[in-house]
Amino acid sequence: MANTLMSIQIIPKTPNGEDVIPYVDEAIDIIDRSGLPYIVSPLETTIEGTMSELLPLIDQMNRRLMDMNCTSIISQVKFYHGHDVSMTELVKKYR
Repeated sequence: MANTLMSIQIIPKTPNGEDVIPYVDEAIDIIDRSGLPYIVSPLETTIEGTMSELLPLIDQMNRRLMDMNCTSIISQVKFYHGHDVSMTELVKKYR
């Protein structure tokens, strides 16, 4: 059962100053392939899982963007950890 929400914003420095969106799309594809529930928001993506499932995603995203020749990457990450945590429950009163 999920006990952690992780929100991540990836800010890559692209090789030649290109638009970052294709690079961010690649990071989101890694999240999608994880099979974990996630929501893409305008400024960050939130993923639901366990800490042991979520932490490796940060490494995978950063490694992939470095493989795509990004010169640097800022990963801003927030965690919400507790018992029976879910994105749905956390925001249901606003929906």
